[in-house]
Amino acid sequence: MARVLIHVEGPTEETFVNEVLAPHLYGMGYSRVSARIVGNARLRERRGGIKAWSAVREDILRHLREDSKSLTTTLVDYYALPQTKGRAWPGREEAGCQPYPLKAATVENALLADIAGELGNSFHPVRFIPFVTMHEFEGLLFSDCEAFGRGICRPDLIPALQTIRNSFETPEQINDSPLTAPSKRVEALVAGYEKPLLGSLAALEIGLAAIRRECPHFNDWLTSLENWRR
Repeated sequence: MARVLIHVEGPTEETFVNEVLAPHLYGMGYSRVSARIVGNARLRERRGGIKAWSAVREDILRHLREDSKSLTTTLVDYYALPQTKGRAWPGREEAGCQPYPLKAATVENALLADIAGELGNSFHPVRFIPFVTMHEFEGLLFSDCEAFGRGICRPDLIPALQTIRNSFETPEQINDSPLTAPSKRVEALVAGYEKPLLGSLAALEIGLAAIRRECPHFNDWLTSLENWRR
């Protein structure tokens, strides 16, 4: 039966996998769905925040070699992925110069090429499905602003959240500058915003159906996981 390990950026994404994604994928026939925080995952005090590709790459390669019949994927934010020098993620610097429709694919194709190149001809590329969240996990939460407000116990902020959402064609297009990234917009509204707690509560309230309905890139990724067979 199908097994998937999702390499995630931090505890918010880990909770999202365990509480939202896993039940759905189990219903699609998966026998195991697990999340692993990338880079030094065993050290709780160092969890969160994206690591250099070199560290993440070793985690991914290790798992693909250890379990030759499983699927591996990623759930990391496009925003703030390291772009240059020793921490750089493949494709991220190039993606910054691309129009929005090409950004995610530029990174994801580069990640797959790097992993496939290391593992050689015996590796089946279908076993690795890279995914970067556009532009950030908080962007997904704008899929349902009423549920977002309820989930963080701030229904008074629903109009402000909806105003942000209405400025973009999809939640995934909420842009990624240091001032206007989805998390920065939320932090401007919610003093002391705690992503691991409030982000997880919001995602649980919003639910998977709304996120995939509003976020086409996320939906394509989830569809790929649903259709994966080994």
